[in-house]
Amino acid sequence: MTIKKVLSNRTPVKVWTDEVDQCTLDQLSDLSELPFIHKHIAVMPDVHAGIGSTIGSVIPTKGAIIPAAIGVDIGCGMSAVKTSLKASMLPDNLYELRSEIEKRIPHGRTNNGGSADRGAWGNPIKGTSKNT
Repeated sequence: MTIKKVLSNRTPVKVWTDEVDQCTLDQLSDLSELPFIHKHIAVMPDVHAGIGSTIGSVIPTKGAIIPAAIGVDIGCGMSAVKTSLKASMLPDNLYELRSEIEKRIPHGRTNNGGSADRGAWGNPIKGTSKNT
């Protein structure tokens, strides 16, 4: 997947998906016009329209907070699934299992948000670092 800039309003909007409906694009366009958006809006693959703000996007601001952009749909797309696993089936030390899960599911930060931060991806998608 490559990053593409789909809107060219006040602030760039960088999208990590090929599927964005018109209502969501309209909300992103409106957000990009706000004078306090900082650098760019990042749009994740699970993006969709919300109440006043898109869900599945990162909307950095400078000198302002957008309450509708914080916690409106935390955990969207996540699910808790009951499995047939029992505690007795798991190893005493879960380090290897956790490490394998963390390798497969991007999460967290690598450089405390610094210029070379790539999130938790070992091989970041081209264009996700300021250096690429």
